[in-house]
Amino acid sequence: MKIVRCWFGFLIVMMFCLKAVAQGYPNRPITLIIPFPPGGSTDIVGRIVAEGLSKELGQQVVVDNRGGAGGAIGAKAISDASPDGYTIGVATVSTHVINPIAQAKVVKYDPINDFALISQLAGVPNVISVHPGVPAHSMSEFIAYLKKNPSRVNYATPGMGSLGHMMGESFQFDAKVIMTHIPYRGAGPALNDVLAGQVQVFFDNLPSSLPHIQSGKLRALAVASDKRVSALPNVPTFAEAGLPLVNDSAWFGLVGPRQLSSDIVRRLNEAASRVLAQPEVMKRLDGVTAIPIGGPSDAFRQALLKHIGNTRKVVDAAKLTFE
Repeated sequence: MKIVRCWFGFLIVMMFCLKAVAQGYPNRPITLIIPFPPGGSTDIVGRIVAEGLSKELGQQVVVDNRGGAGGAIGAKAISDASPDGYTIGVATVSTHVINPIAQAKVVKYDPINDFALISQLAGVPNVISVHPGVPAHSMSEFIAYLKKNPSRVNYATPGMGSLGHMMGESFQFDAKVIMTHIPYRGAGPALNDVLAGQVQVFFDNLPSSLPHIQSGKLRALAVASDKRVSALPNVPTFAEAGLPLVNDSAWFGLVGPRQLSSDIVRRLNEAASRVLAQPEVMKRLDGVTAIPIGGPSDAFRQALLKHIGNTRKVVDAAKLTFE
């Protein structure tokens, strides 16, 4: 009986201690793991949010880029971090939807049960762009070119099992063409090789490619979005181009390790919501075609479950492979 009372007392003390820690949170810098190298869309949106959180929380939020394996390395580092709120990270469609489906045998985390889902951050369109050396100025011309040159055109993505890889596989299935996949360790390195003409085609989120499309260094053929993007009014959506299977946009979320306390999750969620509502942050996100989402943690969980279910249906129906 005494042992039970002691154990119960210990639990009570621990609860009060955790509550006290959460109330004093944060009292030192926070690390934000971005699971891709610098230069890509995840990095761009992540840094905008990190800067806003630093001001909102009164502590520096330090970005830590950990690229590789389509974001799986960085995501695993987030899930393995100490649940004290001082290591959090950015989740993407690649890390929390496509990787667990496409690379189920090698991904060492569960996208739902191994993370504290703090808040959705923003959504962005995806894009297929080509080097100007590709003799195609429209999607119909591009598909015709690919059919005349099966397997001879290379496409770059941020990594095996990444969102870009999913787009590439879906595009080939929907358009009935064959290309050669060249995976990189993130959008930045892939983008550099496409700009240099070493790879002809690039599937990625729009923010990292937009400046190069606008400057003429890349040619956009279609965007994955519910409607055309105001920054590229002459570029059709994939649905308009007759490729509805490829027309899913991307999103970014804020996550932490699974055992992160509900008080800290609430503190970070509220801080992120205030950041996303700031006119300056909204303006900066709009500048890279990102749309703030925000919302409660449970809404993030429901949206993630829905996206996982829908993606699994597409993969199974199209018999997509990611090897």
